[in-house]
Amino acid sequence: MSSAKFDIVVYGATGFTGQLVAEYLTRQYKTDNSLKWAMAGRSLGKLKSVRDAIGAPGNTPLIVADASDAASLRAMAEQTMSVITTVGPYQLYGEELLAACVATGTDYFDLCGEPIWMRQMIDKYEAAAKESGARIVFSCGFDSVPFELGTFFVQEEAKRVFGAPAARVKGRVRDMRGTLSGGTAASAKATFDAVAKDISLIAILNDPFALTPGFTGPKQPKGNRPVLEEDLQSWAAPFMMALINTRNVHRSNMLMGFPYGQDFVYDEMVLTGPGEQGEANAKRVMAANAEKTGPNAPKPGEGPSKEERENGRFDLLYVAIAPDGRMVRAGVTGDRDPGYGSTSKMISECAICLLRDATDVPAGFWTPGAAMQHKLIKRLRDNAGLTFAVEA
Repeated sequence: MSSAKFDIVVYGATGFTGQLVAEYLTRQYKTDNSLKWAMAGRSLGKLKSVRDAIGAPGNTPLIVADASDAASLRAMAEQTMSVITTVGPYQLYGEELLAACVATGTDYFDLCGEPIWMRQMIDKYEAAAKESGARIVFSCGFDSVPFELGTFFVQEEAKRVFGAPAARVKGRVRDMRGTLSGGTAASAKATFDAVAKDISLIAILNDPFALTPGFTGPKQPKGNRPVLEEDLQSWAAPFMMALINTRNVHRSNMLMGFPYGQDFVYDEMVLTGPGEQGEANAKRVMAANAEKTGPNAPKPGEGPSKEERENGRFDLLYVAIAPDGRMVRAGVTGDRDPGYGSTSKMISECAICLLRDATDVPAGFWTPGAAMQHKLIKRLRDNAGLTFAVEA
């Protein structure tokens, strides 16, 4: 692929999230003449108008490619070192592009939060990806980069303080401001529809180790109802993205050679505060979760205004617990709304990190955290508005 015309092609650049990715690359890398990237989508006219709207140079290359036209996807993949795709739900629109990248040895980055489809793609294409040289990197946005790297970061501190990684880590959302993306809601609906058609898929959906083929670890907390957490002095409510994040964290552990151990237990919940008020808040979160994927959920392509994105943020707590009860804590924060503003920066930096900083990562299917570890943390701190900090 060293003869490729482009380093990165942003596929889906006319969609809501794809446009934000292209806008980030335009702004963040405008003086970096060595980064060669292009915008791709179904309509040349729409690509031109997005290019102008985001202030990208008039000579930014545009590629017409369509999810329903395998030849156009193959032609796009052949021109580039890597593809960033924001065209989901991936179980409906993703496989042809993934197959094209596998066939051409092209690196692939997506925002997938669909564990059934991810497992199906790993089973179907991993051997071919390893043969062609393609590096396939799922879940490069809010699901699941900060969660994967938060676990990695707190485990590094646990090794320093305890002398060993912790077999128990809690991921907790302390604050999250921003709207669920239309794409996320559509992905959840597509997953429910797929399960309704094929009941056997429920086993994959409910398996915490769905993304670690050949390995099953210990029983994991379900996290499906409000609980009082004495050690954190707070009530906690279910977190709707735990379904994908926990799977990716376990996959990350496996891909790195089990640095957290094979008895690792990990869960995610939302902290809602102490006392009766905290309990009431936890019940409200439960009700709100059901609403987010219901009939009033945002549609794909819909999203928050620029002001809403810039006023959004997230604050995550990671707690590693030693067998004797000692704890180390770390915080991960983002300076934009998680689903769009932060996600568009994260996937862009994942692609550039693998391209420039982690060139020795072998072919195959990866999580961003396992593939890039400290190198990705550095990029996200330097460029994408994320912080990683040990807490007292």
